[in-house]
Amino acid sequence: MIPLRDDLPTRTTPYLTIGFIVACSAIFLWQLSLGERGFEIAVYSLGVIPATLLGNESLPPEFFRIPPTLTVFSSMFLHGGWMHLISNMLYLWIFGNNVEDSMGHMRFVIFYLACGVAAALVQALPNPDSVIPMIGASGAISGVLGAYLLLHPRAHVLVLVPLGFLTQLVRMPAMLVLGLWFLLQLVSQALADPQAGGVAFGAHIGGFLAGMALIPFFKRRSVRFFTP
Repeated sequence: MIPLRDDLPTRTTPYLTIGFIVACSAIFLWQLSLGERGFEIAVYSLGVIPATLLGNESLPPEFFRIPPTLTVFSSMFLHGGWMHLISNMLYLWIFGNNVEDSMGHMRFVIFYLACGVAAALVQALPNPDSVIPMIGASGAISGVLGAYLLLHPRAHVLVLVPLGFLTQLVRMPAMLVLGLWFLLQLVSQALADPQAGGVAFGAHIGGFLAGMALIPFFKRRSVRFFTP
């Protein structure tokens, strides 16, 4: 199930949503320009590695030397491949503009980064000895999805549903689309091997819950929950 667009207009231009998309895309192109070895060094240097973040390990000398605490921010702008980037940016484009509209540009920056930090910590704290780097905007974007669910659960989202060799376009309530997405993260996390790499489902769950918890403090007072 792939979301394509929602039916909610915005009152303001989502400058920061667009800005995050441009920044992530530009940084991914920079990653590609480094070559295979440089790409790997960037991921390990700027991604969140639980063991280095929590002080249990240190990086080899040839890696970038930035404070491990800063990687909770730098990791949000790195991606591991084209599909990783495109899927994240698609979700951010569909749902980010309305969340930004609900709180204003500057609050949205703080909200987005805070959700990303929460997501990184939820992923890292249960696995303090892991040396697997976590990268991607999905933790922060999960926070956007959690906020959207409380703000506009009755909005409709056009989704592409694969049916074998065929596909079907369906308009579904945001509550159903995002609820199914969150359920998938819970099931995937329960089945995941914590010692293996791959998708950071824990970060998705943490970011989503952080977005739901933070949105009451970031939205404008005039903005109501559970609106169409």
